[in-house]
Amino acid sequence: MAHGAFETTYAAAGDRYERLPYRRAGSTGLDLPALSLGLWQRFGTDNAYETQRAIILRAFDLGIAHFDNADRYGPPHRAAQQVFGEVLAKDLAPYRDELVLTTKAGNPIGPSPYLKGGSRKSLLTSLDHSLRDLRTDYVDVFYHHRQDPATPIEETVGALADAVRQGKALYVGISNYDPERAHEAAVLLREAGVPLLVHQPRYSIFDRGPELNGLLDLAAADGFGLVVYSPLAQGLLTDKYLHGIPADARAANSAFLSPDVIDDTYRKRAAALDDLARTRGQSLAQLALQWVLRRPEVTSALIGASSIAQLDHNAKALDAAPLTDEELALIDEHGVHGTGLR
Repeated sequence: MAHGAFETTYAAAGDRYERLPYRRAGSTGLDLPALSLGLWQRFGTDNAYETQRAIILRAFDLGIAHFDNADRYGPPHRAAQQVFGEVLAKDLAPYRDELVLTTKAGNPIGPSPYLKGGSRKSLLTSLDHSLRDLRTDYVDVFYHHRQDPATPIEETVGALADAVRQGKALYVGISNYDPERAHEAAVLLREAGVPLLVHQPRYSIFDRGPELNGLLDLAAADGFGLVVYSPLAQGLLTDKYLHGIPADARAANSAFLSPDVIDDTYRKRAAALDDLARTRGQSLAQLALQWVLRRPEVTSALIGASSIAQLDHNAKALDAAPLTDEELALIDEHGVHGTGLR
């Protein structure tokens, strides 16, 4: 994915570490920015390279030094890593030691049995490919993307630990694991001398899964941090769908958000949350981000961005006053678990 050679004029903002708080990942020694940039969507052939580059560089200027990737991200698969690899090579290489780069493997990226699952072959082969895509000789965090009941967890955990021993990753993580399996992985990794750094679950005002299934409590007990994805519920926790579905909106053309969930019940709940946000001098998106970060178990919230303006807006999520008990109660009333979920 070459876009022509050029010499960068980029120099990182000198005040980048004054813009966002950094939070400790569980009981480890690593701090992550409260907001991290996820390249799950909009970082592939569906968006102009220069737009993607500008968003990545702006994120770093805002103090977002954590960039979350996976072999599956695009479209097509691996494209997001290749985009980031080009930006790293041309712009961010002088700052590599300040970046926390992650990748994941295990979610299907092709029909081959070796392009999915939790086997040693699948994970370590994908990691080697990802390092080439990212144009770096190590990632800071290597995740197993989704639990695989068909593979012994000892094999999966062993592959993650070996990635660290081989110098290809500094830390390891898991994503989309249920609490029982997450605890098992945490115990095995601790025994292997490679503690579990982070778990990446879905969590938002409309998806209380980590509260209901005990994952938040488990994170505190087992000493790993949580890096939560979809804190804006695929855009449902913004003002985008309060009055219908815009033609360019994600719900109009995404496999992850169906127009069917944007009904009167959703709009009534979202409008009430939007009213609360406005009384606080925030947008609904900023309120939603602040809400997930109210929990100390949550190290960082992943945000996506299709423009610099959107990124700048969401980066101001923590500028407002802390949420009060009364405001949290209102959010519980209108932020009903399962709203908008398929």
